[in-house]
Amino acid sequence: MIWLLLLCIAALLVLRQSAIVILLFGTAFVHLVWGDGHLEYLIEDMWISLDNDLMLAIPMFLIAGNIMTRGSIARRLIRITTLLTDPLPGGLGVAAILSCALFAAISGSSPVTLLAVGAILYPALIENGYSKRFALGAITSGGTLGIIIPPSIPLIVYGLVTEQSIADLFVAGIGPGILLTIALAGYALWVNRKRPARPFQRAEFLRALREGIWALMLPVVLLGGIYSGYFSPTEAAAVGLAYGLLVEMFIHRELTLADFHRTIIDAAKMLGMLFPIIAVALSLKSVLTIERIPQEIAVWVTSMTDSPIAFLLAVNLLLLVVGCFLDVVSAIVILAPLLLAPALAYGIDPIHLGIIMVVNLEIGFLTPPIGLNLFVAMSVFREPFKEICLAVLPFILIIIAVLMLIVLIPQISLFLL
Repeated sequence: MIWLLLLCIAALLVLRQSAIVILLFGTAFVHLVWGDGHLEYLIEDMWISLDNDLMLAIPMFLIAGNIMTRGSIARRLIRITTLLTDPLPGGLGVAAILSCALFAAISGSSPVTLLAVGAILYPALIENGYSKRFALGAITSGGTLGIIIPPSIPLIVYGLVTEQSIADLFVAGIGPGILLTIALAGYALWVNRKRPARPFQRAEFLRALREGIWALMLPVVLLGGIYSGYFSPTEAAAVGLAYGLLVEMFIHRELTLADFHRTIIDAAKMLGMLFPIIAVALSLKSVLTIERIPQEIAVWVTSMTDSPIAFLLAVNLLLLVVGCFLDVVSAIVILAPLLLAPALAYGIDPIHLGIIMVVNLEIGFLTPPIGLNLFVAMSVFREPFKEICLAVLPFILIIIAVLMLIVLIPQISLFLL
């Protein structure tokens, strides 16, 4: 039966069916063959899976990120980082990476980060004489920081499907997020080391800091509230949304009701693609758990090697391949429940596994054939797909190097827990 399932999935892939169709077919097949044979349980499991308070965090973080993109928070944050990095050779390139990291701590979404920062800094990089390839690579790759720096939507999804603490996952994402930011900014500094630096404009920086103080306070409010225990990740999403609306509509006064309406529509379109995938995948997880499939996989995998490092290297190779063909949410909801049991058998911390999965699948945003950031960059910057793929290549190698450090040194993720 397993070969029939794989053959049908291969046929659906050849027919270029969407991820949700393939996932729905696979889940229905599993329910009929290995489950109780009642497809109505599929619908019931989907409903139960979505009836979860943690699900509310995803739409609220998405809407909050879109509000800040349409308003002026993104622009004010970028102004602060560009003035701060002026004294460095190639400072604007470093500012592009730092701006992505800073905005990622607000939006939690890779495409939203790319759009918000790229719309402002890509033209600025070109205008200031930076190579088009570097500018494309820096903005497109920097946008991927949105899925690892908390609050991160993929980390929320991982916490949902593996029943791990989302607050702990957010804390664990800080170290890898900072390390990735330093590595990408270091490359930007090195490759542009011969470019002249600018003098630090103290008065301009203080003015930008004063104008952007409300924007800078948002990550402090969100992450400080979560880590101090004042509110949960779901409540933090609501606070972020309320804060963004308050700042953009009543303090900055740069977001209209029409803008807010368009933001809600855009978020609804994204959620219309995201939530069905999560619901079906969680239904699949339910029947697999009942049939003890993950435990059987754990026994089979641990019989092949007794080395946790060998297991993690195999997992990373698998994820690198999967990331080329599946979006990050689909990959997490399908693979996380299956990989968790073997990881626990090897004594691997489930929080560490989540960070490894998200950082690895972050690379999938930059790899063909379905790298989301590649297509977003292609449409926004109006550059050929091949040119964008070449531009992100050195950044992919840097992310892989950082990923290996995260795999081999768990404390990079776990030192704050």
